[in-house]
Amino acid sequence: MGWFKRHIYPDFYNAYAETFTHPNNSLDTTRFVVFDTETTGLQPKTDKILSIGCVAITNGAIDVADSFERYIIQTQFNADTVKIHGILKNGTIVKINQHDAIIQFLDYIKNAVLVAHHAAFDVAMINQALKQMALPKLKNKVIDTGQLYKKTKYVKNQKHYSLDALCHLFNITMHDRHTASGDAYLTAILFLKLSALLKTKKNRELKLRDF
Repeated sequence: MGWFKRHIYPDFYNAYAETFTHPNNSLDTTRFVVFDTETTGLQPKTDKILSIGCVAITNGAIDVADSFERYIIQTQFNADTVKIHGILKNGTIVKINQHDAIIQFLDYIKNAVLVAHHAAFDVAMINQALKQMALPKLKNKVIDTGQLYKKTKYVKNQKHYSLDALCHLFNITMHDRHTASGDAYLTAILFLKLSALLKTKKNRELKLRDF
């Protein structure tokens, strides 16, 4: 914490950081936040976040009342990519600036365990946005459902399992695909199914460190 204390950060970031003062190691009381970003491309350093969607999991169940969705104003992006996402430059969707979206995102997630599919990319996009605000990276523990699938199946190869492929494998009906909130909800269902498999594999109640 010494490095953190030598820097003066805005109140919203201090409030976020303070939620990590007392770590929660109990799975029963852990709040998971499953999230997804829709972006202008696949390069965190140059591409932009178009939307962030999240849904929370508590006590082993998806809590749709505890959700988060923000669309972000971006002036430069690839129109073809946006068409895939369903996010239109001149559409009727209410958008806010990225600075405010990140502030609200940090306030929403707090010290939750973050879950995402191919999480490294989504985390990198958020971290790049934080860097642009002269702030440190996310402090949250992160679980990647692609890696979790490998863990449940003893798979050690380098293959990347797409969200579509795993939804098909686990008979998860795909709605609102390629929207941040839709993909977050699908990933939340997948996470619960994978958690159940991991519990069966270990033949005991899971602990947070098992992830």
